[in-house]
Amino acid sequence: MENNVKKFSVEYNPINRSNVFSSGDYISGQITLELAKECKIQSLCVKLKGKAKVLWTENYGKTVVVYQKKEKYFSIEQFVLQGEKGTNVIGQGYHTYPFTFQIPTPQQILVDKKMKLFTLGEITMDVNIPQTGFHQGEGIKVVAYIQNKSSREIKPKYYLYQKNSYFAKGKRKVETKDILKEVGEVIPSHAGHTVTRIITIPPTTCMSILNCNIIKAEYKLRVYLDVKYAADPEVKFNIAILPTLEGSDEEQPPPYNGSEAFMAGESSFLQNPTNYDSSAPPSYMS
Repeated sequence: MENNVKKFSVEYNPINRSNVFSSGDYISGQITLELAKECKIQSLCVKLKGKAKVLWTENYGKTVVVYQKKEKYFSIEQFVLQGEKGTNVIGQGYHTYPFTFQIPTPQQILVDKKMKLFTLGEITMDVNIPQTGFHQGEGIKVVAYIQNKSSREIKPKYYLYQKNSYFAKGKRKVETKDILKEVGEVIPSHAGHTVTRIITIPPTTCMSILNCNIIKAEYKLRVYLDVKYAADPEVKFNIAILPTLEGSDEEQPPPYNGSEAFMAGESSFLQNPTNYDSSAPPSYMS
């Protein structure tokens, strides 16, 4: 059989410029087979797998501890050639067999959210956003009613950041990354204003990862008031970053590579955390 096969290849069709697939996407392609002469093939199938892996080391004096873990998302097998009796006679020459897979795992559900925060009755901030799920490159409409009853002027500020968590051997490593920071207009003393601002998510922002037990990529939008000589009133929204809408002209993002962890790949390597507690006892944290 092996001597009869002159060419055997598997190809798939990219769906965007960055060649990135996410949950719910379809992967289509074809198997190309070239035979030197007629032969019998019992079956021909293609398998799609999704995996994740974390790996990092920590030093405790002279002791080096390695934390690593793997997780399988899915494994899908599709037969493109299978006879009733398990044997197929294939003639000499080129043969092409198409296939199509849909990547499972659910998308984030969109919900409404509204929060209020009071600071000693002097400053009131009522903030809302239309939902928690947004596409790469999409704008987050933030509407805030701010009542400044203090003697100082204040400024609303907006801070979007990414929080990555990695889990292995009962240990959690956390690192954060700033995505954007913006400053709104001044709210004078003893004044109330409704402030609307569009916070545009950079189109190259990596998508959220919320359904993996060993890797989690979360986003938070912090809206706060810069009050001098006092604790800043704030609200935080959990934000889910979804794939760019099909047909969008926005720049496509690179594959997820937080701390060099490549999702849905065979392996990944994590190193140089920016913010984690190495002294804490091994335990999972929420």
